[in-house]
Amino acid sequence: MFTGSIVALITPMDDNGHLCRESLKTLIDYHVDSGTSAIVSVGTTGESATLSHEEHVEVVKATVELADGRIPVIAGTGTNATAEGIALTRHFENSGVVGCLTVVPYYNRPTQEGMYQHFKAIAESTDLPQMLYNVPSRTGCDMLPDTVARLAEIKNIIGIKEATGNLSRVSQIQELVDEKFILLSGDDASALDFMQLGGSGVISVTANIAAREMAEVCTLAQQGRFTEARHLNQRLMDLHHTLFCEPNPIPVKWAARQLGLIAKDTLRLPMTPLTATAEPVITRAMREAGLR
Repeated sequence: MFTGSIVALITPMDDNGHLCRESLKTLIDYHVDSGTSAIVSVGTTGESATLSHEEHVEVVKATVELADGRIPVIAGTGTNATAEGIALTRHFENSGVVGCLTVVPYYNRPTQEGMYQHFKAIAESTDLPQMLYNVPSRTGCDMLPDTVARLAEIKNIIGIKEATGNLSRVSQIQELVDEKFILLSGDDASALDFMQLGGSGVISVTANIAAREMAEVCTLAQQGRFTEARHLNQRLMDLHHTLFCEPNPIPVKWAARQLGLIAKDTLRLPMTPLTATAEPVITRAMREAGLR
């Protein structure tokens, strides 16, 4: 459940910005049918930054309910205050989630020791498996391999989503941790290279609209069939990049609506609708990927 193609699921909303359960059910069914390994609910792509804590919990629990045991659900639980992270994590005790994905605290830019103490406190407050999430482009600070290694010694910290795009991090972390520690890519464009170097999979934005293709890339990689995986992944490469032509999840929500996976591509401010300039760019990438 913590390997292969794990989708960083978008949060479908109605015209008023409220959760659209019908579209959420459609998305979950799509991922079950497409072979996605697991769902991350309310991560960055799920617009965690614009949901209240009550809404955050509602979306995760609705995802678990609608998944109905057919696909594992990982709860996004990242905050920039340790006490809030603990409180949010505790909401999901006995909820049916299989673990939590927790991002490096953003904006306040803690030291390496601050990051260590933050994740340690959250992990020790729960029995739920914890996945670290390092994405310096969003948080403003980088959790270094030595800090990851210290945290890996805590029994329920089981892995990391490493989204620096720096492929040398794979070997740097592997040298310092137990072989059971899970390394997942957080960057679709370099995910196959990440897996070839020893990573276990990817938490993917692209999988929102190319679920079967991303699942196949990961399966081929796990089987050591990298030539075939690279051929398929190359077809997706333009899509990997263009889904970030405007801030995530603006492009992927628009694309999901075009494919009929969600009824509306509603976003909450400060996210704004996809610009007319970007529409043909994404349409072309979807066509090249075989999605249109």
